[in-house]
Amino acid sequence: MTAGTDATVRTVLDTGGGLVRRQVEVPAGARHAGAAGPGGELCFVIEGAGQLSSGTAPGRPVQPGTGMWLPPGTSYSLAAAGPGPLRLDSVLLPAPGAEPPGAEPASPGTASPGTDSTAGPLLADLAGQPPEITGDRQFRVLFAPGQGCPAATQFVGEIPPGRAPFHSHTYDEVVLILAGEGVLHVGDEDRPLAPGSCLHLAPGTPHCLENTGQATLRVLGVFHPGGSPAAKKPAGG
Repeated sequence: MTAGTDATVRTVLDTGGGLVRRQVEVPAGARHAGAAGPGGELCFVIEGAGQLSSGTAPGRPVQPGTGMWLPPGTSYSLAAAGPGPLRLDSVLLPAPGAEPPGAEPASPGTASPGTDSTAGPLLADLAGQPPEITGDRQFRVLFAPGQGCPAATQFVGEIPPGRAPFHSHTYDEVVLILAGEGVLHVGDEDRPLAPGSCLHLAPGTPHCLENTGQATLRVLGVFHPGGSPAAKKPAGG
């Protein structure tokens, strides 16, 4: 088996502004090799187990709930340990200086998006991150400015049944539904959500996520530039 030939990489969302969400599936026993682009790459393991290798550093185990920050230009290899496939979410970030329309520039003295002083990939375990509470919702941040990744924020949020008020953010937001069902309310539109649904919210877009089911709605979000999931502006504010 040639390394990487059996891995499936599928683009599921392209914002047109440099943020690209992909689904990567590596069959058991296979390997996926790649290199992060000029803006870096944030990954999250959804299913399966494996090992992440980069350069001459020893390989490190990954499993469901593992977040990965791959700084710009980092070469890496992901091997699926089995028995099932290794399935992960991958978000390619815009190159430095490619700010989305309407986004606020980085504050003076902060790192520029896409820059990183680390020599290789960083890993974060979802279960090891403290929960942050906003209203009746909670989230765990895996990476963010000041938390390993100066370029963006990666988090998993949990939304109980119900609906929050309309609000907006100052950053580009891409969201993947991990579990549960609901509705995205944006403008005059209502869009159904189910596991695997992807959505993009441009800066300043009034919206809210409603959990219409009985179980928790779990979402995987990436903000660019980085920002807190709790930082919201009321609609019309």
